[in-house]
Amino acid sequence: MKFIIHIIFLVILGVSTVQAQTLNEYYRTAAENNPGIQSKYKEFEAALQKIPQVSSLPDPTFSFSYNIPKMMSQSAEFSLMQTFPWFGTLKAQGNAAALMAEAQFQSFLDARNQLYYEVSAAYYPLYELDRWKQIEQENIEILQSYRSIANSKFKNGVAPMVDVLRVDIMLKDAVTNLNILEKKEKPLMTTFNKLLNRDVDKEVTIDSSLNAEYLQDSFRRDSLLANNPMLNALDLKVKASEANETAAKKQGLPKLGIGLGYALMESGKNIVMPMVSVSIPIFRKKYKAAEKEAQLMQESYSLQKDEVVNSLTSNYEMTWFQIQQQKELIDLYEQQTQQTNQSLNLLFSAYSNSGKDFEEVLRMQQQLLKYEKMKATAEVEYQIALAKLNYITAKTYK
Repeated sequence: MKFIIHIIFLVILGVSTVQAQTLNEYYRTAAENNPGIQSKYKEFEAALQKIPQVSSLPDPTFSFSYNIPKMMSQSAEFSLMQTFPWFGTLKAQGNAAALMAEAQFQSFLDARNQLYYEVSAAYYPLYELDRWKQIEQENIEILQSYRSIANSKFKNGVAPMVDVLRVDIMLKDAVTNLNILEKKEKPLMTTFNKLLNRDVDKEVTIDSSLNAEYLQDSFRRDSLLANNPMLNALDLKVKASEANETAAKKQGLPKLGIGLGYALMESGKNIVMPMVSVSIPIFRKKYKAAEKEAQLMQESYSLQKDEVVNSLTSNYEMTWFQIQQQKELIDLYEQQTQQTNQSLNLLFSAYSNSGKDFEEVLRMQQQLLKYEKMKATAEVEYQIALAKLNYITAKTYK
């Protein structure tokens, strides 16, 4: 008995491992090919280019003047001037740009995690469709066998012709349902393949079964706010705004200019002149406005973080409820399927002996069909909810 249990455990583990490997491969493909994710990464790379723009000295100024002959003793003058912002200004601006670039990278990570969830949400309906097609095909085969038996009993005068007609009606329904399911595959495949940015007709490997694993209470709750990219991005934006505030204050301080002038004199004695300039920031309104802007952005990002925390917390509770709900439904439908199957076997045995209550046999068969489909749907909803929980808690995939 222990050996059998061990084998069952290995089979379940193997299914879970294959499922994880398959999805992880699709995650990698989506991360590499999805244009939306590539766009987010390009935004991060573009943000990095902002750093040298704001942390570099302004271009030096070169000037040249030529005097009209006989107006002055000098004939031409050259000058080169370099302006230096107040100490620490460039460093503060560079820090702000670097922090915003890092925040952009965190936004990229969040977009990638969201893409993983979207891939899961598009993958599992394909499993549901495949499972429903199998169930419907099995239903058709069973109904065909029922029709053969009902027709045989009618010919032997044991059962009425209406039993055959009832099966025919149900067979038409089943065939139509199967045809509709077949047509549903294309849009689902298109949705999934386009998330991976590949051809719509590309084959998708679908797992043969899903494993609704047992999860402990408050599963992954400890990582809900620990390392979430959205929260990290807002923290970095707050720090970037603080650096912008520092830079705004320093921009309101004097700027020093150092240069060199060279004059060509008619006498032949050319002159070299050191030059120094100081900008006087008299008009303070723009500097105060820049400081206030940075302060307001800090408050805005802090409020946004509070909103994200509230949203993550409420989403976690609702998603955790959905996971528990679907797990209970899976267990319920499994029990209902087993009991309905047992009842169906008893009813069919009775019909085989008496030729009566065939309508009840068909009703029980449809009940079994319903429970099997509902179980498949609950398994899919469970996996989608789990994928959403992984996104909310920023689970990383390897």
